[in-house]
Amino acid sequence: MILYPYQRAWLCDRSRFKIGMFARQTGKTFTTTLEIADDCYDAEAKARATRWVILSRGERQAKEAIDGVKRHARAYGMLVRESDDTQYKALEIVLPHGSRVTALPANADTARGFSANVFLDEFAFHQDSHAIWRALFPVISAGFKIRVTSTPNGKNNKFHELMQSEDGLWSKHVVDIYRAVADGLPRDLQTLRAGLHDEEAWAQEFELKWLEEASHWLGLDLILAAGAEVHPYQGHPCFIGNDIGRRHDLWVGYVLEPVKGLLWTREIAVLKGASFAEQDAELDRLVARYRPRKIAIDQTGMGEKPVEDAIRRYGRHRVEGVTFTAANKLMLALLGRQAFEQGRIRIPRDDRALRDDFHGLKRLGSPPRFEAARGPDGHADRAWACFLALHAAKEARPAIEFQALGRPRMSGHLTGFTLSRSAGEGLKS
Repeated sequence: MILYPYQRAWLCDRSRFKIGMFARQTGKTFTTTLEIADDCYDAEAKARATRWVILSRGERQAKEAIDGVKRHARAYGMLVRESDDTQYKALEIVLPHGSRVTALPANADTARGFSANVFLDEFAFHQDSHAIWRALFPVISAGFKIRVTSTPNGKNNKFHELMQSEDGLWSKHVVDIYRAVADGLPRDLQTLRAGLHDEEAWAQEFELKWLEEASHWLGLDLILAAGAEVHPYQGHPCFIGNDIGRRHDLWVGYVLEPVKGLLWTREIAVLKGASFAEQDAELDRLVARYRPRKIAIDQTGMGEKPVEDAIRRYGRHRVEGVTFTAANKLMLALLGRQAFEQGRIRIPRDDRALRDDFHGLKRLGSPPRFEAARGPDGHADRAWACFLALHAAKEARPAIEFQALGRPRMSGHLTGFTLSRSAGEGLKS
């Protein structure tokens, strides 16, 4: 077994609180599972038991981590007994004197209930890493060790916060691709970089740069600046964006009301696993309450019928179906970012799910495509519904009102009336 100097430095550092930021494919999981196996070997040699829990970003990564511990343990000559918990998708090995290592996908629930040493693998990529951290930290309170490794994944996660902390508690290791190669890792940097053909990905994955703005379509500063205390509905005709989802994604109706030049979020209606009849009823409720001048609905896939039904109920002049082609998604995303950058939109300050949806939307590649992690709380569905509402506000034609100024002269010319635009014109009220 060959360990490069940066791996030996990580392995031999037995600090209680240890965190490492490593470039991709430099052996961070390999080396940390070796440390776990070594700790188990030391405990077995002293006829005592140790306990480790590995939290990985998903099932596949958890299996890879536990397989690494098994390989190292067998290389030490230890007898390994395997077990698994199908309910929590946990994988576990047990050693003769009772040492146990458990690996499982990370979430705030699975992080509870243990008292053990902990390895957080690729922690920057764990969904809701702040919640996992709050649930997890008591696990090590009785003097256990914690190991945290990852490559960067923007700034809105607990891994970034820990790496940037200056409390002196953490022993920190930083290994970019250049240091790894200098220490002997066999990589052809020129070929690797050319083959990747993505400078932003190279900067983040191999040079360990914090690229929040390069990866996240909406920076956290923009999202926070748009946050405000939401006031009651003021009675103006509104604009509604409707992102369609049923089995895996959310159904979201997003309502914007124009007030004094700003678009205020008035309601975010969310349904999960609802029938089409329930979705129709919820849209009917929003239409009755907010009197929308324009409704933009996601027409992609299963959205075809809801758009057709909405046109029949509300009229073609009020309903527009938008198919989520690459060009249309770029148009909507640009419209959304412009609204945030220009300060024309207000969102609820304390809505964490909405904030996460906006910040979870990432731009990848060139020409750009947009992706977001799919989780139990949706797939950036609130963000796309908001962008559709902004599109409805942009596309809505101003209504025409007639205001009587006096008795018309009977001359055959309508000189006693004037035309005025409605109070909800464009982005103003």
